[in-house]
Amino acid sequence: MSISLENIAFDCADAATLAAFWAGVLSTEVDADGNEFFATVNRAADGPTLMFLQVPEPRNGKNRLHVDLAATDWAAEVDRIVGLGAKRVDEHTEYGTHWITLADPEGNVFDVAEH
Repeated sequence: MSISLENIAFDCADAATLAAFWAGVLSTEVDADGNEFFATVNRAADGPTLMFLQVPEPRNGKNRLHVDLAATDWAAEVDRIVGLGAKRVDEHTEYGTHWITLADPEGNVFDVAEH
C-alpha cells in the first residue's frame, strides 16, 4: 500500500481570484473550469495540485500550515510576488536560511527562501 500527496487545499472567500494569484506566483495558469467556488492550479503537473475552495467563514488568526517556496533570484521574486498582491509580513535569517514571510490576498502566510 502506498500513499501520495494529491492536493494542498486553501479555504477562501473567492476560489478563482486566489487561484489566479497562486498561478501567478508559480508562473502557470489556473486549470480550466475554475470559478469563485472551486478552482485548481497544476492539476496536470507531477506533484500536488493547489486546490481552492470557497467557504462561508473568514480566516481567523495565523494559518497553522503554510507553503514554503525557494528562489535563486530571491529579491526579484519577492518583488514580483508583492506586485501580484502579496503583502510583506516579516523577514528571517535562522537555521542557515534567509527567508521572507508574505501573506496572499486573503491573508494566508507563506515563505519565500533564498535558494
